[in-house]
This record gives sequence, C-alpha cells and structure tokens, in this order.
Amino acid sequence: MSKVFEKSTAFFDTFERKPSLQKTTHYCPGCGHGTLNKIIADQVAELGIQDRTIYVGPVGCGVFIYYYFEGACASAAHGRASAVATGISRANPDAITVSYQGDGDLAAIGTSNAIHAANRGENMIVFFVNNNIYGMTGGQLAPTTLIDQTSTTSPTGRTVKNDGFPLQMAEMIAGLEAPTLVARVGVNNPKNIRQAIKVIKRGLEIQRDKKGYAFIEVLSQCPTNWKKNPVEACEWIDEVVSKQYPFGVFKDIADEGEAVERPCERVEFAAVAEQLGLVDKVDKGDQQIEMPRDEMRFKFAGFGGQGILSLGMMMAQMAMQRDMEVTWLPSYGPEMRGGVANASVVVSKNTIGSPIVDDPNVLVALNRPSLEKFGPLVQADGLIIYNSSLIDQVPPDLKGKAFALPATDLATEAGSAKAANVVVLGFYAKISGMFSLDDLNSFLGETFKKPALVDINLKAVKAGWDAAGETKL
Repeated sequence: MSKVFEKSTAFFDTFERKPSLQKTTHYCPGCGHGTLNKIIADQVAELGIQDRTIYVGPVGCGVFIYYYFEGACASAAHGRASAVATGISRANPDAITVSYQGDGDLAAIGTSNAIHAANRGENMIVFFVNNNIYGMTGGQLAPTTLIDQTSTTSPTGRTVKNDGFPLQMAEMIAGLEAPTLVARVGVNNPKNIRQAIKVIKRGLEIQRDKKGYAFIEVLSQCPTNWKKNPVEACEWIDEVVSKQYPFGVFKDIADEGEAVERPCERVEFAAVAEQLGLVDKVDKGDQQIEMPRDEMRFKFAGFGGQGILSLGMMMAQMAMQRDMEVTWLPSYGPEMRGGVANASVVVSKNTIGSPIVDDPNVLVALNRPSLEKFGPLVQADGLIIYNSSLIDQVPPDLKGKAFALPATDLATEAGSAKAANVVVLGFYAKISGMFSLDDLNSFLGETFKKPALVDINLKAVKAGWDAAGETKL
C-alpha cells in the first residue's frame, strides 16, 4: 500500500520542545497554524530548497517554529520579523528567507517594518497568519478583528466608532509598487488548502528565483479564542471571515521583472575589530579560571522572581572578569505567563560557537517544573543541583549526578528567601573550584550597594559554601 500522507522531510523527526511531547506541536486542536506549517514544509521539500531556507519566527502563536522546521531559524522581537528577515536576506543573498508572522505581530506593532520591507521589494516571502485575534495572549482585539466580533478586550463587539475598520493587509500591500506576489488563502477546508498549496509554491519559487517580495495572507481558524469547536471555526471562515477578507491573488508580476540582486560585501572581522578599537588579548593565562572542562555549559532555571537570570548574570560576570569567553542568554518562557524562566550561560577558554545550551553540563533547578523540563537533558557526566526546599519529587529518568540543596531554606536563614540564587552560587563555586570564597565576597560587595543586601548575600553565599562541605566534582 502506498503512502498518501506522511510527515514532511523538511520537519525535524522529533520536536525537542518538551521531552514528553516530541511528536506534537504546541498549537491548539483545530488551529490553522499546523496545516500552514505542513504546507510550507512540503513545498520547501518538493522544491529542494531546504538547505537554503532561513525562517524568522515572531512573538505570538508561531513563536516555536524553530522547533519544527529543520532549517536555519531566527527569532525576532515582537513585530520585528520583517526587519530581521531583511537583514538575513541582505546578508545571505542566496538564501530563501521566510518571515512568519501573525496579525498582532505584523498588523499592529510591526506594521511599519512590514510595510517598508514590502515597499523596498526585499527578497523574502512573508506568511501573514490572520486569525482575527491575539491568540497567544488570550484573545484580545487585533487590528484584523471583524466588526461586531467579540474578544476579551471588546466584550460587546468591535465597532467602527471605537476601534476603526479591520485592516486588510493584503490589499494594502498589493497597492505598493514593489511586491511581486500578493495573495490571500485559507487553510480551513480541502478546497482552500489546495489553492493555498499552489500559491505558497508559487511564492517559494519566486524566492528561489530572487524575484522580490511575496506576501501571502492566510486566513486561519482559531477555535480556542473564537469559542467555537474546530468544525464551526472552519465554517465560520467561509461564512463570515472571507466576506471581510476575500480570497484571491491580488497581484502576481514576478514573470515581468528580472531577479532582484543587491550588493553584499563580506566584511572581515579583523577590519571591524580595528574600527571598533578592539584589541586581541594574547596573554590570558594568569587570570583564567580552572574549570572541570575547558567549556562549561550552564542552565539556570526556575520561576520568574527567583533570581534565575541574575544567577546566570553573576556567573557570567565573574567569569568575564577573569578573562574567560562568556555568553549569557535569558529566556522568559514566552509560551505562557508565569512559566519557567531560564538562563543559558557558557563559560569557555576558547571562542564560543553558540550561546544555546541544549545539553547542559550543569543544571540548577530552583523549582520542580524546571527539574522536570531540563533534568533529562543532563548527561551522565553532568551535574544537577536542585532546590530541595521546594522540590520533593525527583524525576526517575535523570542521568546526571544530582545534589539536593535546600537553597530557599538556607537563604531564609540568611535573611531573605530571594537570596536562594546566591546560596547556589556559593555551593557550586565550592564543589567546582571555579571561584574562591574571597572572590565571591568581593564580587557580591561590588554588586549590591545597600549594606543590608550585602550582608544578606554574604551570609547566603557562605551558607551555600558550607553546605558543600568537602564535596568535590
């Protein structure tokens, strides 16, 4: 029996966002994003452009596309995907640049970025997912919300008098001279999906041939925030949404023009360093830290408010003061409010290839969700320090060596539960030998300006140091 449907080869085999959910996406049941992702991936694979495609993800429901598409990906600040895509396209003229944005991202905070990228005719394809509402943040009114449509911020329905008219982005973009392809499609039924496949393939071919800017608006159902079941949501697009936003190809002039080629000069790093006044430091031997390995990759994780990002920053700053190569990459858990915050820190004796820490040598977990999420990523030769004041159950599948440290209790005894992060710092410094207690005291004295805070943190770091006892890595 021949296969008629299978996972696109342009997707990862497994989605590594959560260890327990490696076969599914984060999209809600019935959401149109998943269908659109599948169409894009299929067409990228069919055209053989997977190795050249760079995706730019937004803030919004599409934020995690880098977990799904097996290709180069970049994340942009809210509304800035078109601007980031412009830089990528200009710096990588041979690439297929994809900007993936929702209606809050593109039609609200990012309108100017989107309009000007279109007006310049950048070599990029923009997928504008229009579901008439802010999806990720809980269903607020968007620029594309329909007249009379209710939302959490327009409970009696959108009105022209109060909110203006729904923005018709495809028609606006089509009115500019530079764009070569502008269309609106749907992913709510087989007929519309077949048309969407044709248009998306056409848009990607235009990018392959460097024929300029392509804009494809995709009407996407949002059952969760529309308060409808998936079938009702799909029907609502045909019966209501498409009356405000009609389907069609509004512009296709790609065959009339030549390929758009822009100069792209490669700049040597040495020239940039010289212009910035940077000087290579040759002798680092006396200052550098002795570490368990030449490069240490840390993941610090916990709830927002536990000082997680500050803990990562303290580790990074202390290492930087000792002439180590350092990166610090914070994450605020954009998928949900109150989610896990974490900071990735890399400390190395050599140039760091990437600030991303997927397989930490050291995990510090200050709460249980952090231990459950990141604990399985630590390999057998890695180290896990968890806050036993708040974590009473340890996942059975941990491979790394785990230390239980009552960080919150020790910090409370020192004067403030908020100093639990400093307790951990003292504990790890002692068992790893990376910093002396004098180093820690000096750093904390310079970091905290108020005498009361200095006193609390000095007590906290001493408590962590003492808790390590004679333990060594």
